[in-house]
Amino acid sequence: METTMAYCGLICESCPIHLATLEQDKSLQETMRISIAEQCFTFYGMNMRPEDITDCDGCKAPSGKLFSGCLSCGIRSCARQRNIENCAYCNDYFCERLSDHFLLDPEAQTRLEEIRQTIRS
Repeated sequence: METTMAYCGLICESCPIHLATLEQDKSLQETMRISIAEQCFTFYGMNMRPEDITDCDGCKAPSGKLFSGCLSCGIRSCARQRNIENCAYCNDYFCERLSDHFLLDPEAQTRLEEIRQTIRS
């Protein structure tokens, strides 16, 4: 199975919102959405209710479902305007937006750095 990476280096297959989207058991899906709403508040200061956690097919999906946080993401918007695969390919790597994101997800930085190394090779 091919791994889907968001512009910011997040892996969609490990994203709790994407996992809740794929969950078939509605009771478990609701429990997941409650947890996600709590995480959104704790990590991002987003005051969301479980019903605000909408399905998401990933920020690169050409059509389909997109979580509201992804829809309004400045990193996503910038990468789409620049028409780049992900931020590792950006001439302005790494910017303030990514710096803030990397504080919350240092593994994303590692992934993007690895891509940048292969680009330079």
